Amino acid sequence: MADNKVREPLFHIVKRSKVALPFWKAWLIRIIAVLAALVFCGIITKILTGLNPLEVYKTMFEGVFKSERKMWKFAQETAMLLCVALAVTPAFKMKFWNIGAEGQVLMGGLATAACMLLFAEKMPTWLLFVLMVATSVIAGAVWAVIPAVFKAFWNTNETLFTLMMNYIAIQLVSYFSYIWSNPKGSGKINTINMSTEIGWLPELWGNKYIFNILIVLTLTVLMFVYLRYSKHGYELTVVGESENTAKYIGINVKKVIIRTLLLSGAICGIAGLLLVAGTDHTVSRDTAAGRGFTAIIVSWMGKFNPAYMILTALLLVFFDQGATQVSSFLHLNNSFSEIISGIIIFFIIGSEFFINYSIKFREKTKEAAK
Repeated sequence: MADNKVREPLFHIVKRSKVALPFWKAWLIRIIAVLAALVFCGIITKILTGLNPLEVYKTMFEGVFKSERKMWKFAQETAMLLCVALAVTPAFKMKFWNIGAEGQVLMGGLATAACMLLFAEKMPTWLLFVLMVATSVIAGAVWAVIPAVFKAFWNTNETLFTLMMNYIAIQLVSYFSYIWSNPKGSGKINTINMSTEIGWLPELWGNKYIFNILIVLTLTVLMFVYLRYSKHGYELTVVGESENTAKYIGINVKKVIIRTLLLSGAICGIAGLLLVAGTDHTVSRDTAAGRGFTAIIVSWMGKFNPAYMILTALLLVFFDQGATQVSSFLHLNNSFSEIISGIIIFFIIGSEFFINYSIKFREKTKEAAK
């Protein structure tokens, strides 16, 4: 007679509670994941190129810390990635999947460039800076609030909507790059106000990056306080947990969605301002340089906590900048640096599985033991 007894699986996956894993264990898992990624990348490097993996990692480290210029560039790139990550965090914490940060940064940068080109010699410098800040914030906020309104009132898919807004922003920047091209017909805007430097953000202690870094650090502190201690931060967290619960306790969900996306877009606009007026002094369709998408990883890996996001932004920029150095100095194709970066990010993201879930193996019953 067949045994109809249902066999329990060898193991099953259980979601951990929020307090199940201590803080130090979570970060230990992440560190182990990074080390495992480096070992795996070393094996891949040896197989594909025949190079000594230690030499590759040494080159990677030198790509970030070998000179003062590279270290400042590292700090600048980290700050700008962190700025965009701060922008998408309130929306993501509310479970509004804002994939449009790339376009929102571009619109902020375009607004800044327009002010620098059209009003540089028509108003005092201080007033021009006020106009640049205002227009960049408004441009980014408007670009974010359009899909927010459609989501709030007609429940449209915000992921597709914000993604499509990116392509519109790219085409608008391409159009105005041709209109304002210098020289005419080149299709791109060269350095704006190169001779006068009107509209350029000020250098502090002879360094053009410090101003950007200080602004982003200030935004990080403000965002931490906003999300952790403000009424608005509490409301968007409740909406993210359950819209029905939010409505039950009297929160206006539509208002929270629109207000949160206005904030996200405004910070993206500030990122565009810092990139155009602070470092690049021009605008193109590559101004955002993919930060809008990488920022999603930074925000998610940082658990929507601005303090943790600093660490994740540092880590991702380190591997990206270091991998580029590997391609340049060891004469490898640029795709190889992207392979290294991709593998490392994959391991880091994969580590979150072991932080959020535990694997429970089947326990032997007394009868089975007999």
